[in-house]
Amino acid sequence: MARTENSRLTVVGAGSVGVSVAYAALIRGSARTVALYDVDRAKVEAEVLDLAHGTWFTGGTVVGGADPSVVAGSHVVVVTAGAKQRPGQTRLDLAGTNLLLLERLMPTLVEQAPGAVFCIVTNPCDVLTVAAQRITGLSASQVFSSGTVLDTSRLRRLVADRAQVSASSVHADIVGEHGDTGFALWSQARIGTTPVLDWVAPDGHRFTAAELQAITQDVRQAAYRIIAGKGATNLAIGLACARIVEAVLGDQHAVLPVSTVHDGLHRLHGVALSVPSVVGAGGVQYVPDVATTPAEEDQLQHSAQTLLATQHALGL
Repeated sequence: MARTENSRLTVVGAGSVGVSVAYAALIRGSARTVALYDVDRAKVEAEVLDLAHGTWFTGGTVVGGADPSVVAGSHVVVVTAGAKQRPGQTRLDLAGTNLLLLERLMPTLVEQAPGAVFCIVTNPCDVLTVAAQRITGLSASQVFSSGTVLDTSRLRRLVADRAQVSASSVHADIVGEHGDTGFALWSQARIGTTPVLDWVAPDGHRFTAAELQAITQDVRQAAYRIIAGKGATNLAIGLACARIVEAVLGDQHAVLPVSTVHDGLHRLHGVALSVPSVVGAGGVQYVPDVATTPAEEDQLQHSAQTLLATQHALGL
């Protein structure tokens, strides 16, 4: 595994999510150069200047602007541009508006950086991953979305709090849609090496099936609560994207629940949803089979059908 030399990350969109991705990547040293691209010249130039003022403390280089040439030479392009989710609005409600934007944007990005790995963050990220892959003609491995990486981080934090362990000791994933039909793959969940239902916390607490169901619902509702309180979710998704970028640029072969267009996995064809996938140089290197119970298989298929219905409504 070799880290990309003189690595360049471009974040498309200088809104709250895009700036958070750039900020997280800068602090974590995810890439040697972090670039920010947006058509709003005054906004993007101000954000770049603000970020650049902190490079004494972080290292790295920050550049950006409103000209598409900012994207040239990028190894990874994270796309965050688009209408944001409003209170009471689902991610799928954004599909039509953001599809039109992606149809204009993706050809320009690929022209500037044809060899880049493209990570779609704009919602609904699963549906837009299918669109981006079709618009560009790039391989499904090269175009994927952040999927349920953030949802999974939320899940592990909630489980860790109740189990009284660190989040890094929790091995559990949200799979399916990055949205209301995503679900926890509890049959495979472990705390250390212990199945989650067998775990006994230091205070004697044991998980119940009802509690696990409530945790799943908490994860699904998290974005709505944050949007209601502050208008947008941005900080944690910034960190999640930085982690994905590091997996690509470091060729880490990291297992992350990103969303890619499937062709045969669990009889899924032409739909993008999240399952644990191996991420490294070039993008999604391998999608292993995922073991499910019959009930979880039903949930996975329901999630796929929900996404396919939106795709069909958009002509995808």
